Order: sequence, then structure tokens, then C-alpha cells
Amino acid sequence: MKQSGFLYAILLMLIIFICGGCLSVPSSPAPKYYTLHLTVNQDKVENKDIAPQVIIGIGPVEIPEYQNRPQIVTRDKDGMLTFAQFDRWGEALDSGLARLILERLAMVFPQAEFQMFPCNFSIPLDYQIIINVIQLESQLDKDLFLMTQWTIVDSKTKKMLLTKRSEIHQAITPRNYSGLAQALSKAVTLLSDEIAENLSFQSKAKAVMAQ
Repeated sequence: MKQSGFLYAILLMLIIFICGGCLSVPSSPAPKYYTLHLTVNQDKVENKDIAPQVIIGIGPVEIPEYQNRPQIVTRDKDGMLTFAQFDRWGEALDSGLARLILERLAMVFPQAEFQMFPCNFSIPLDYQIIINVIQLESQLDKDLFLMTQWTIVDSKTKKMLLTKRSEIHQAITPRNYSGLAQALSKAVTLLSDEIAENLSFQSKAKAVMAQ
């Protein structure tokens, strides 16, 4: 009985200490949030030709399901997926990719107008850019790899003008999550430039055929 009473007294004191804040549980680290951003300045951009007042729709952008989450996803040396608990995207990754592509194309085609998917259907599009991210892989001690298949659609005729697969390797510098966000931003900028080059060509070809 005496031992039972002693244990009860210790338990009661422990409860009092916890409730009174005498014992504290270490708090978890505050999450860090990252966004994609343009990696070139406006004054270094070479504008490309496209029909004036053309309206371009960006999206949808589809990403692998394992990337469809707030946590930044990498692979370890054994090929296992790793979800960073405290390093996260500040917006849905598919939305961030679409936003960055739109921003880059708007720099290259200042005379064009843009709509983000889902588009305002009261505004007729001239072209739609559809992007499917087939693979997005990164290890913090290796390069980032972005594989996409993208399509340019003539929205007026509903015809597919071009579909192409792009593979981009980009070094992660520095070797941390901030460097990963920068590497993906650079890769998407390169992808956007490739899309812009082909979209300009398709627009010129369409103008010649219309003559």
C-alpha cells in the first residue's frame, strides 16, 4: 500500500508539472516553403514573332501522382521516395509549373495575351499548350531530371499542330531544397523557351497558309 501511495504521489506531481508548464515538449521545426521563379531578366529576353493579339491558353499541366503533394519529393540513393516533412512547395506544383510557363511565354511574346487553364470560355483561344510531366526526379547529390510531353493545339480548328517530348537535366546548386527549387525553375524556363520556339514557328506557318 505504501508503495502504491508513493507512485500515486509521483504521478500526481508529474501531472501538476505538465499542466503548469514546468515540462515542455520541444517544438517541431517551422516548415520552409519554396516557389518556382523566372531565372532570366526581362532585358535579356529575345522576343519572338507571333501574330498580334493572339490568345494562348496554358494548361492543363499534369504531374505524376507522387509529386501531387505539398512536400518536396526526392529519391534516396536506393531509389526510394523521400517526402520532405519541413520543406514544401508554397503552391500546388502543377499550378506553379503552369504559372512559370505562362510568365516565361509572356516575356517572349509581349504582344500576346494569355489564359491559365481552366480558361475563361467566353474568351476564344487561338492556341492551347498542354503539358504532361512524365517524370520529375531529383536527388540532392545529383542532377534534376525533367521529362515532359507537350502539345500545341490550334484552338480554332481543334487540330493538334505539334506534340513533342523534352528531356532536361539540370544541376542542383547548392545541394539542398533551395537549390532543387532553383534547378526546377531553370529546367521549366528551358522548357518554356523550347515551347516558345515551336509556337512561333507554327504561328508563322499558319500565317503563310492564310495568305
